[in-house]
Amino acid sequence: MELREIYAEFKGDYEGVLGRLRDDERIKKYLLKFLDNQMDVTIKDALAAEDYETAFRESHNLKGVCANLSIDALFNSSSELTESLRGGVPKGDVNGLLQAMLSDYEMTVNAISKLRD
Repeated sequence: MELREIYAEFKGDYEGVLGRLRDDERIKKYLLKFLDNQMDVTIKDALAAEDYETAFRESHNLKGVCANLSIDALFNSSSELTESLRGGVPKGDVNGLLQAMLSDYEMTVNAISKLRD
């Protein structure tokens, strides 16, 4: 499967990441590294434990990774979660924001996993 198709599948910006990283092999390398992180689990566990500092830090890190790799849908949902956790006290429907982020995370991982085939 072409990288352009993978990006379309997870609602990312292939042209944006290509402009930044300049090479399909480099993009693929970083996308495959993305599969090795478990930020989704860390964020979910931190929220369950009411460890809002860790949840904020990890959602902020996820937002940064997504920005660098132009993973737009997950960037947007992780950004909303990050902002709801900013300041140490959750604001708004944190559970709903978490579920949206987890859904986008799963969509992204499923698409990237096709690079291993």
